[in-house]
Amino acid sequence: MTRIVDSFNNPYNDDKLIEACALFGMMNLSGRRFGVKDPLKAISNMRERSNGLGAGFAIYGLYPEHENDYALHIMYLNMEARERAEMLIRENFDVLEAEEIPVNPEAKVWRPPSLWRYFVQPKKGATNISSHDDYVLENVMRINTKSKGAFVFSSGKNMGVFKGVGFPEDIAEYFCLDEYKGYMWICHTRFPTNTPGWWGGAQPFNILDWSVIHNGELSSYGTNRRYLEMHGYYCTMQTDSEVITYALDLLMRKHKLPIEVVAKIFAPPFWFEIDSMTPKERSFYTALRQCYSNLLLNGPFTIIVARTGEMIGLADRIKLRPLVAGIKDDVFYLSSEEAAIRLVSPHLDKVWYPRAGEPVIARLKSAEPLETLATP
Repeated sequence: MTRIVDSFNNPYNDDKLIEACALFGMMNLSGRRFGVKDPLKAISNMRERSNGLGAGFAIYGLYPEHENDYALHIMYLNMEARERAEMLIRENFDVLEAEEIPVNPEAKVWRPPSLWRYFVQPKKGATNISSHDDYVLENVMRINTKSKGAFVFSSGKNMGVFKGVGFPEDIAEYFCLDEYKGYMWICHTRFPTNTPGWWGGAQPFNILDWSVIHNGELSSYGTNRRYLEMHGYYCTMQTDSEVITYALDLLMRKHKLPIEVVAKIFAPPFWFEIDSMTPKERSFYTALRQCYSNLLLNGPFTIIVARTGEMIGLADRIKLRPLVAGIKDDVFYLSSEEAAIRLVSPHLDKVWYPRAGEPVIARLKSAEPLETLATP
């Protein structure tokens, strides 16, 4: 039995390589939409950081014809799961459009599930809606926990996640990504360490408007997960990246904290650093650590976060995983390796390596309250 499980989770029989996984993000700050060519070229250049057990893309500005509708991307492991999930969807949403996600069956991917997408709005007349986002979140959690084989892996507006088991080139070919455009792409190629290489565990992870790609290993996963469950977030995908995504939604959407503060929750100063601060700073950071101690991300990590109009990069407080940023004209880049950025934009206006625990942020030029916060 052990051999069978190992063969399914790791068909390439690779050894554990804890520092691997590659991240890449590319955003046009003017909002111009572009195709998969450059993001795919960049992420594929970091192939040695992965082993074919997971890759994916999140695209923003993807569905302009449905820009005000929630796009639910769902994977089904069996027909019974689809029936249960669709019953929940019909009960709780007005479905504007439903279809199988177009795929290329000739692509080299590992045991693909059935993949569908639904453009929905909260059901008219529903009496339990405090906010549309909360309503969608509650029902995504219900589908993921009650359907026994259905997983909502994308649930935002005018964006979508496409991911699975394979290398980035395989996933792009399978989902026909050359037919899509967006103003921001974040891309991931995976080397699983403590969790199996399966379709639900591939990255990016998403809830509502938030998408996250991650390189690292969190020893705080259990603590983070239990805290989030107290706030209605249920982790069903068996990976660190899921808790980071849910924590961002809780802290930034629900608690309305800015990313500069959230960064100090995820990657706070050490206590000896806090002790040497001014009284005002010491009081602030002490309160932050006491209030949100269960959302400290303990262990090495780098993340790239996407939401409508914004891309964020953050490394842990020692920076045990790499992150590099670059700008060329109206295009902003984040990557695990500078070589990947240089491959698609050889002559950058600026390139730098963000400091440990300090977020680097890029925003659309039309966004408020500022155009970009993407300086070294």
